Amino acid sequence: MNRLAESRSKRIALLTMAIVILVPGAYGFGEKLVQFIRTLNTEQGAGFTLIPISNYFLVAAGMACMLIWAIAHGMFRDIEAPKYDMLEREEELDRRDGIRWSK
Repeated sequence: MNRLAESRSKRIALLTMAIVILVPGAYGFGEKLVQFIRTLNTEQGAGFTLIPISNYFLVAAGMACMLIWAIAHGMFRDIEAPKYDMLEREEELDRRDGIRWSK
């Protein structure tokens, strides 16, 4: 029961941190994109803003594809496991090489 409550509190903390980081970032990105689009509608800035807008869309599309791929492959299910796997593999390699670390 205590472990379940701890896991739930970690999820809430992670979700809160994600919202605190992502909402201002998304707002800033959207604000800049709107400014570029407004500049695109003027005659002076049409050629100037086309490349930055296309870069924004390409980067955003690439990041969105990477995020969807990571979620689809379960990379956010157990984020603690890779560090334990790394330590276990290092111990196994040390055992193979005959290295003994004092504890």
